[in-house]
Amino acid sequence: MADKRVENRALSEEELQDLVSSSDAGARNPVGAVGTLLAVVAVVWSLFQVVLASPLSNYILPGDIVNNSRQVHLAFAVFLAFMAYPALKSSPRDHIPLQDWFMGLLGAFIAMYGFFFYQKIVDAGGLADDVDKWVALVGLLILFEGARRALGPAMAIIAVIFLGYVFFGSSEWVPDVIRWKGASLKKAMSHMWITSEGVFGIALGVSTKFVFLFVLFGALLDKAGAGNYFIKMAFGALGHLKGGPAKAAVVGSAATGLISGSSIANVVTTGTFTIPLMKRVGFSSEKAGAVEVASSVNGQIMPPVMGAAAFLMVEYVGISYVEVITHAFLPATISYIALVYIVHLEAVKNNMPTLGNRVVSMGKTIGGMAAFFVGFAALCYGVQYPVSWIVAAVPGMSGTVMSVLIFAAYAGLLYLASTVPDLEPDDPNAEVVELPVVGEIYKSGLYFLLPIIVLVYFLMIEQKSPGLSAFWATALLFVILLTQRPLKAMFRGQSDTANHIKAGVGDLVQGLIDGARNMIGIGLATATAGVIVGTVTLTGVGQVMADLVEFLSGGNLILMLVLVGLLSLILGMGLPTTANYIVVSSLMAGVVVELGAQSGLIVPLIAVHLFVFYFGIMADVTPPVGLASFAAAAVSGGDAIRTGFVAFFYSLRTVALPFVFIFNTDLLLIDVTWLQGIVVFISATIAILVFTAGTMGYFLTRSRIYESIALVLVAFVMFRPDYVINHLQPPFKLIAPAGISDALGAASDGDELRLIVSGPDFDTGETKETTLVLTVEGEGTAEQRLEAAGLLLLEEDGVMKMDEPMFGTPFSDTMSSFDFYGDDPVQITTVKAPAKQMPQEIVFLPALLLLGLIAFLQRARISREGVPA
Repeated sequence: MADKRVENRALSEEELQDLVSSSDAGARNPVGAVGTLLAVVAVVWSLFQVVLASPLSNYILPGDIVNNSRQVHLAFAVFLAFMAYPALKSSPRDHIPLQDWFMGLLGAFIAMYGFFFYQKIVDAGGLADDVDKWVALVGLLILFEGARRALGPAMAIIAVIFLGYVFFGSSEWVPDVIRWKGASLKKAMSHMWITSEGVFGIALGVSTKFVFLFVLFGALLDKAGAGNYFIKMAFGALGHLKGGPAKAAVVGSAATGLISGSSIANVVTTGTFTIPLMKRVGFSSEKAGAVEVASSVNGQIMPPVMGAAAFLMVEYVGISYVEVITHAFLPATISYIALVYIVHLEAVKNNMPTLGNRVVSMGKTIGGMAAFFVGFAALCYGVQYPVSWIVAAVPGMSGTVMSVLIFAAYAGLLYLASTVPDLEPDDPNAEVVELPVVGEIYKSGLYFLLPIIVLVYFLMIEQKSPGLSAFWATALLFVILLTQRPLKAMFRGQSDTANHIKAGVGDLVQGLIDGARNMIGIGLATATAGVIVGTVTLTGVGQVMADLVEFLSGGNLILMLVLVGLLSLILGMGLPTTANYIVVSSLMAGVVVELGAQSGLIVPLIAVHLFVFYFGIMADVTPPVGLASFAAAAVSGGDAIRTGFVAFFYSLRTVALPFVFIFNTDLLLIDVTWLQGIVVFISATIAILVFTAGTMGYFLTRSRIYESIALVLVAFVMFRPDYVINHLQPPFKLIAPAGISDALGAASDGDELRLIVSGPDFDTGETKETTLVLTVEGEGTAEQRLEAAGLLLLEEDGVMKMDEPMFGTPFSDTMSSFDFYGDDPVQITTVKAPAKQMPQEIVFLPALLLLGLIAFLQRARISREGVPA
């Protein structure tokens, strides 16, 4: 592929598909009996995962299989990895060498080792014997080789380094700061392969329970034709505007991000149509590719179906998936709004022509799109009412009745689709580009929204598990794929029903195969990342890394966040987003929270995990190894490195937002009311648009340097009104530790007191500080409120000493790193009680006045010079 990149030429459709498959699903595709066998294995894997996620899994599958589903999942992934991914570039693509068969089968057997020898392992207390340790070591080596093939060498190299540290961490050549006692082969293999601390840990469990179903859902939805429908609708709505192809690329990629969790596949799927049209209206090859990259990569952060890392957050943070997507919603939405604005400014700056001859106002377009999204959200929300009526009316038959009603709705929408021609992909290089008319094409794919409504309903309204929600949506897609062709033919009065049924079965089978092949890399990534997580839990190196980063940052939280972001970008050069997220969050998330507490800033754990997630996806953009940028350059024929730099510039908002929501958690909709949420959405949208204008050097016309600086300042104030207010009016009043009882007694329900606690560290003995947030709940005396929080305080000689919090109380885990039994006491040094402040929104007024002044100056300049420059 390197020679193709050097040539800077656009690749053919066949070469592009090869690029995607070699990156996401494996470049090898044997034919004949072997190809059929591998297709059957892929279909069986997909069907196994569907049954496993179903409510009937415990009745259909043996209990031993359900309990060891992680082993089964990894066995399929390892076997298919050696079948689909050649060992070297020179390895054959049309057949599978004997050694790959051997390693694939052996790897699958060892993955299932815990299932086959379950009783022996249980009898040994989960400890490896002499046979187990060698089997596990061979399993790890095969896993690393599979990961090297599917994910590139970086993942395997990092895992080997961590595993080497387990064995040789006590050697003299290991720096003192990270040296540990080391582990025997038996102990290490028990931890990594036999128990659920390593390879078969949380990450692989999430891949098994949740991720597979969502990847399969996307593959089936794409096979049904939803991808082409979404792109056509985006072009119909936006293609006629100035810079329309770029705006359509942004919206289309946001929609297809629902289908494809791969930024590379998203780039190629939408980019083959959008990039040539962007070039046609004046975007350079690099800018056209960069718009597509920035749009496609952000598809992973857009709810309700985010990247695989979002499902890992459910386990790592300990919150529901509904909470994850609630917190992620606002940053993702305003990020896409900003990207649309970026391409609008590019088009206006360069006075780009429009496509087609239709004239539709921007206001009507935005109003129509807003109405659609509001209507769709209202539909997803409103479905609960008829469902509750049905459940109340026929409780024993409610499932059957709802299934019939859903099928009736599907049949009605499919009949509507049959009244218009099926959508065919357009040729972006045609001499005359005929943009689709939304009013004419929308009927052809409305039924694609049904599985999405089912998914959102079960996730958000019923609040079922992600796996079960995806199961019901996938089950509906099974029905759609099998029936859409024959039913359409019947509605159109066509007689060739048998062939349409056969084609529908073929679509379903191919969708099942695509879903399985797309999961190979994710399955291996989560398993291999388990070795890294296992190393952290076995050796305790995480705390050492934390101390190192804290030392490098000098205790400065912003500098530490910069270091964490850089670590994510560097690791992301060789790791997929999911593996990158696992590694960095395992090492750094707790450290950021702890350092924030030491600095007096309470950082919610979900904010740190989203911070790592955002920088993990940025690695697909960032040169010199941004894979999505290379894929876009392969489509556009532009320079890959230059495309990556432009895409990074377009993605500055994705870099800035994580820093903002760490310090202003209102952006994550944490502890905000509906009214506050609306205000935050409006102010954040204005802020991101102004920030975009400031960094693009163009607002109403080309901005002067001082105007760009002022715009960025306005954006900062709109994003961080608390920063300004806190400097004008401190949010807390300081109280002597002895006054904590009076402060608690006077506090109202819902107030938060901040306790600055100082004491010796349990490991080092050095004095450290942290901040505890004591939330006052209900009525009661100060003593009762302290008891409810599990805090045992004793005042001696003017010092407010603290005993170890009772186990299971709110602060028992937070304070576990303090030594309560040393010579120096753990004590409360400061108490901060909430002080009255002006509403922070009041600072929006001067910020908006400054924005108005900039607009006035630029309008005056336009009037003097005649035309925006």
